[in-house]
Amino acid sequence: MLLQITTSPEIVTEAAQESVTLIDLLLKGGLMMVPLFILSVLAIAIFVERVLTIRKAAQTPVQFMEKVKSMVLNGDINGAKLICKDTDTPIARMIEKGLSRIGSPLKTIEASIENVGKIELYRLEKNLSLLATISGAAPMIGFLGTVTGMIQAFIAIAQEEGSVSPKLLSSGIYEAMITTAVGLVIGIIAYLGYNFLVARVQKLVHAMEYNSIDFIDLLQEPR
Repeated sequence: MLLQITTSPEIVTEAAQESVTLIDLLLKGGLMMVPLFILSVLAIAIFVERVLTIRKAAQTPVQFMEKVKSMVLNGDINGAKLICKDTDTPIARMIEKGLSRIGSPLKTIEASIENVGKIELYRLEKNLSLLATISGAAPMIGFLGTVTGMIQAFIAIAQEEGSVSPKLLSSGIYEAMITTAVGLVIGIIAYLGYNFLVARVQKLVHAMEYNSIDFIDLLQEPR
């Protein structure tokens, strides 16, 4: 016996409606969806740009310090500087600055390396504060959309004579709920991205401190 399965037009229509439900919901979020969309794009752009920048900054060759140490111990300061110039990382720039100050008092060398480290840290943390701001601002904008949406709903109730139909209130309630949900999603993602980037920066800062201390110790070794 063969079973014939037929699909009614009603089911097809319902499936087509479900396929655009998410878009419809977002479009019914009202004007508050515009700043939320801008914040979401900005957060994604900052996160991607910072990930690429931090990843590039962390790509210091494994044998970098060993080569620099060997050349410094052999008196080849210019060769050590060339290695630093060929290595485009914060650690290399800090060591290069220290090499350029060899012959000065140790405190002067330490201060020079520390100043370069501060500049590199500023570059690594660029726009992280903006990402943190987005993580807090997006939910607040979403809550503002909730307030404006509920105001619209109550205005509709006040202007309607007689019984109020759910369809009449749908636009205000849509805006109230959707903006809150979207704002929270953007805020959570931005917050997680911010903490991830901060952890990566801190890991790189520890590596910078370790290598700078290692370089200072090298200069104090007897020759």
